[in-house]
Amino acid sequence: MPAPTPDTADPTLAAEQAHLEHARDQLRRMRESAESLDAGTAADAFNAAYLEGALARRVASLRDDPRTTLFFGRIDHTEDAGREVLHIGRRHVGDEHGDPVVVDWRAPMSTAFYRASPTEPMGVRLRRRFGVDRGRLTAYEDERLDRGDVTDRSAILAAEIERPRSGPMRDIVSTIQPEQDEIVRSDLATTICVQGAPGTGKTAVGLHRAAWLLFSFRSRLDRSGVLVVGPNRAFLDHIGAVLPSLGEVRVSHATVDTLLDHGRVRAEDSPDAAMLKGDARMAEVLRRAVWSRVGRAEDALVVPRGSRKWRVPGYDVQDEVDALVARGVRYEAARELLPQRIAHLVMLRIERSGDFPGDRVQDSIARSAPVKAYAKGLWPALDPAAVLFGLLSDADALAEAAAGILTDDEQAVLRWSSPPRTKGAARWTRADLALLDEAADLLERTPSLGHVVLDEAQDLSPMQLRAVGRRASTGSLTVLGDIAQGTTSWATDSWDTAMGHLAREDHELVVLDRGFRVPGLVIDFAARLLPSMAPGLGAPRSVRDDPGRLDVLRVEPDRRSAAVVDAVREASAQEGSVGVIVPDAFVTAMSAALTRAEVPHGRLDEGHGDDEDRQVELVPASVAKGLEFDRVVVVEPAAIAAAEPDERTGLRRLYVVLTRAVTGLTVVHTDPLPGPLAD
Repeated sequence: MPAPTPDTADPTLAAEQAHLEHARDQLRRMRESAESLDAGTAADAFNAAYLEGALARRVASLRDDPRTTLFFGRIDHTEDAGREVLHIGRRHVGDEHGDPVVVDWRAPMSTAFYRASPTEPMGVRLRRRFGVDRGRLTAYEDERLDRGDVTDRSAILAAEIERPRSGPMRDIVSTIQPEQDEIVRSDLATTICVQGAPGTGKTAVGLHRAAWLLFSFRSRLDRSGVLVVGPNRAFLDHIGAVLPSLGEVRVSHATVDTLLDHGRVRAEDSPDAAMLKGDARMAEVLRRAVWSRVGRAEDALVVPRGSRKWRVPGYDVQDEVDALVARGVRYEAARELLPQRIAHLVMLRIERSGDFPGDRVQDSIARSAPVKAYAKGLWPALDPAAVLFGLLSDADALAEAAAGILTDDEQAVLRWSSPPRTKGAARWTRADLALLDEAADLLERTPSLGHVVLDEAQDLSPMQLRAVGRRASTGSLTVLGDIAQGTTSWATDSWDTAMGHLAREDHELVVLDRGFRVPGLVIDFAARLLPSMAPGLGAPRSVRDDPGRLDVLRVEPDRRSAAVVDAVREASAQEGSVGVIVPDAFVTAMSAALTRAEVPHGRLDEGHGDDEDRQVELVPASVAKGLEFDRVVVVEPAAIAAAEPDERTGLRRLYVVLTRAVTGLTVVHTDPLPGPLAD
């Protein structure tokens, strides 16, 4: 197989560059055509507004990014397959006759670009990859599948994977591997759980699956919606450019906190209270608390109508109440049905008397003051805050709802020591938001989306997982995570358990353990922690040719800040992003040290994030998850681990921090390294 060809005078490369210019001309034509369409021709204002929005999205999806190319690969089919030549790119581009100039990577005919091999050529005789620099083709690399001329390691592919980056995450559409492509192209009806080690591309795979699903099931998902849930705002900012770069702009993003938007967080739980509030048993406690509000019909109902009064015995009404409870509908739906059920009982008595007033009379009886008051007394209106307020402030109410579920000591942990006077004065915690969401769903069904991508799923509590799962109750999920990176007190040790809380016992589990982004020296160093924090979990394997760089520097306490500054200066002298990851308590002091040394930097701690991309970012250890930097400087690993409530969580947090580097890792420490790293 010929080596990558950087000579722009090469006739093959010149022909491909000409095809790229032709594709750009055609994309420009497509965009101008879309811009020329007039939404004002719609039949009415509503349709005009809808059409205007659709046209705006269409125009946005047709923008050309001059920093990259419209295609990154090509496949030539065999004679038996029609000798068709297809250029594969991020979006479809057609000419004025409707013939494809570039084929969207998500189209079924593009699958062969990612999966064809000498043993299964899929009708492909040649696969070509392109090297790109600032929007121009600089090299090409051919694989002759019909001759078995395929390399185990593409130089162009490796260069793209290891290329320095800054700012948000890039798409990986040109570097998707066969095992990743199988996940990406999984059917909409399939829920996938991806156990992915650091650097295996699980987050990018999840986002590309969302893009593929939107392409393949557009009409269905345009109606039902797609949501990406990430661990924090910094993470969402990091991934925010991926889907737009693939032409998808109709995807919502949320953190778990913003998803469960039931009030402002104004307090913090003790560790024991937070653990208990996240426990799946709380779902049954809340269910009991909601349905315990339904009363019993002890007294008869009397409904005046004209000159007569119609009497319905309490036991007849109670039968209707019991039937509604047994139906399994939401509390509010049943509450709205009750007046009609009661009115029906009245109508039966009216008809037995020989009168047949008609269905409209039943509606008027249901809306009458006596029936409404009687129904309200049996089935009071509730809201989530009232339900949770009643549990946390009333010992008797909690004891009744938690009987046989929570011990007396656990109930004592949950109860407020000084209850507020009203639900409006309640100071909710982060864990309370998931309880409020559960209560809200007990009252009224949570609308379901078509697909939800959940990243860092291992860190969610059972109650948070339930909240995410109900948002895909009639849809599917892509669940992404790494058991070894669980850094919360309720982090799961089993995907079967987590998927059960998501109500997805039926799912496909896929393991990604080939690391494409984290170099070998770095991943091997971090993997020393695995036996202590995740026994039985296999170590990831780096498949990169470049082993990367690892420097572990022990310095005297009075030299620590200076050593960090020196390491940051050395790292930032090279192309690419630099992350300085420190214990949360060190952020302000380290920022001051970098400022004194005149090292420009951003901060990703709460209240300091902004939209400006900087080469150097100062990152608290608690928000490092999901982020990537070309070079990382980690400060005081022992302090990072010690900041967590237990040793396992501390080592997992440290594992996350140590695996954020794409090219090189420098560890600066004064205190001894945690045991597994010191070996």
